[in-house]
Amino acid sequence: MFIWAVFRQYFPYQFRSSIEKYSQKLLTFVYPYIQISFTEFTGERLMRSEAYAAIETYLSSTSSLRAKRLKADMVKNNQSLVLSMDGHEEVVDEFQGVKLWWKITDEKRLYKLTFHKKHWDLIIGPYLKHVLKQGKAIEVKNRQRKLYTNNGSNWSHVVFEHPATFQTLAMEPDRKDEIVEDLVTFSGSGEFYSRIGRAWKRVYLLYGPPGTGKSTMIAAMANLLGYDIYDLELTAVKDNAELRKLLIKTSSKSIIVVEDIDCSLDLTGQMKYPRQKENKEGPKTSHVTLSGLLNFIDGFWSACGGERLVVFTTNFVEELDPALIRKGRMDKHIHYHIVDSKHSRIQDLLNEVNTTPADVAEHLMPTSASGDPRTCLKSLILALESAKQAKDKELCCEEETP
Repeated sequence: MFIWAVFRQYFPYQFRSSIEKYSQKLLTFVYPYIQISFTEFTGERLMRSEAYAAIETYLSSTSSLRAKRLKADMVKNNQSLVLSMDGHEEVVDEFQGVKLWWKITDEKRLYKLTFHKKHWDLIIGPYLKHVLKQGKAIEVKNRQRKLYTNNGSNWSHVVFEHPATFQTLAMEPDRKDEIVEDLVTFSGSGEFYSRIGRAWKRVYLLYGPPGTGKSTMIAAMANLLGYDIYDLELTAVKDNAELRKLLIKTSSKSIIVVEDIDCSLDLTGQMKYPRQKENKEGPKTSHVTLSGLLNFIDGFWSACGGERLVVFTTNFVEELDPALIRKGRMDKHIHYHIVDSKHSRIQDLLNEVNTTPADVAEHLMPTSASGDPRTCLKSLILALESAKQAKDKELCCEEETP
């Protein structure tokens, strides 16, 4: 500081710029460290930098152990506390035995990374790749997952809080394990899809009678993988162009759901005109076509984004166009059906009475955690016997009628 004060006071102004220029060059030979800045906002529209967000999340996982000044924030619907570095705080990180320093400044909202210049290749390559990958993974884990629905070409959302898991699904254990393995393998196969030149997506078809748990399966998928859900209502989409706009706006790590595809639009290939949907404003025609939907599944537009599942559900798979459900387009078909009962009396009654899976589940589902399974079975038997008596009485009346 003394030398700098003497320099500014006694050296002529016209020589200062040249001296400062060459002193900076001299300093680069003497000072062995390099500093890289990561700003929070970038570009003309001041979009928040993805690199900055990933670094902030990465450091939040390590700074709580090393920093002395921290700031706290709530995530996951105000149910979890996350700590991160406070302004002007510096922490030391280590990667493959190399030390480096992170510092954040409040004024310019940026992170500064300092390291020795001899480690340039290690830091610029493997280390920063590691930081961004870990930061994004932690961000996905901590974020509030959302359930989206479409209105025209826009999405609106609420917080997704469905409690379903694969542990709570009523399904054959072997079949359940097969689906879980398929989903986990898919979510970790980004490099594989890139190497073979395919869009990172997988398409499921869930079909079976109403009430067998197709929607619950989708919620369990989302909870297993930590994905958002986009519930696509095709009857609210005006045409194929609007469908493409919706697809572009969906994010990666998400499940795009089209429920009851057999009821959404006339996509069987047998209908000449699109279905009319009545609303308060009068009849509304959807011009989404089968070819538009197929492009949505596996055409050029399906590659927008990555790591996405597309799930279709239907009660009547036989009514769908073969082009929509063929193998290769639908990667996995999952058939839902009523699980055979081990209780002989219930099995006999189910064979005699016309009932739905939803009716059966209503009686078998306990109303509280302390519910007795035997009480649930007794309730189901009484309901089936009552339905059988009503059916027998109706048949008797028909026989007595002349």
